[in-house]
Amino acid sequence: MILNVADRIRYLREKNNMTQTDLANRLGISRSAVNSWEMSISSPSISNIIEMSHIFNVTTDYILSSSDKILVDITELGNKEREIVLQLIDCLKKR
Repeated sequence: MILNVADRIRYLREKNNMTQTDLANRLGISRSAVNSWEMSISSPSISNIIEMSHIFNVTTDYILSSSDKILVDITELGNKEREIVLQLIDCLKKR
């Protein structure tokens, strides 16, 4: 379990094969700002947290380490496919 925002940002960035420079460019900030977040020297602004949630397809709560829940967008699936996904999740929870 990741316990702090700095580690969560680093984890998400690396999981998405992004460098600090890549993330900084997407956010329109400096690489050193991302580095300072990952070193717990400073914290991202609310707008940067929201933007990272879009970039990494996670909730802001996930970035802020208050939740380990992962959301999966299945809105583009048909009803039958949605039902299969939900049944699979239920099956895995019971294991």
